[in-house]
Amino acid sequence: MVKLTGQMGVPVTVIDGQAVVGFDRVRLRELLSAAPKESAVHFGLKIADASSAAPKMGVSPSPGAIIGDVAPGLLGEKAGLKTNDIVTEISGRKVTSAADMQGVLSSLKSGDIVAILFLREGKTRKSEIIV
Repeated sequence: MVKLTGQMGVPVTVIDGQAVVGFDRVRLRELLSAAPKESAVHFGLKIADASSAAPKMGVSPSPGAIIGDVAPGLLGEKAGLKTNDIVTEISGRKVTSAADMQGVLSSLKSGDIVAILFLREGKTRKSEIIV
């Protein structure tokens, strides 16, 4: 890294041969958005409408998408999602049903920075992940 950037002791991220020194989120997003996009990302989640499925799973009904299962090693697990979590928002887009969540997830591309708001045991939590 010292040869590439001339910098020592600071974080360096290299994307397509271009170095970003420090935590320059704007520059990181620019490079990530310009990078070639891969196929759709896979979160490995089984979901249902929370308003109808939650009571059957012993969880209070709420608008959103309830997580029924999380596949190990995929993005859902890496984002910290667990069974019975209720997803209410993804990257600023409200999630009121399983169909909403599927629509948002299908629009994501590799390199996107995704913020997920969800309910776990009645408390709102947030997770952020680069997909």
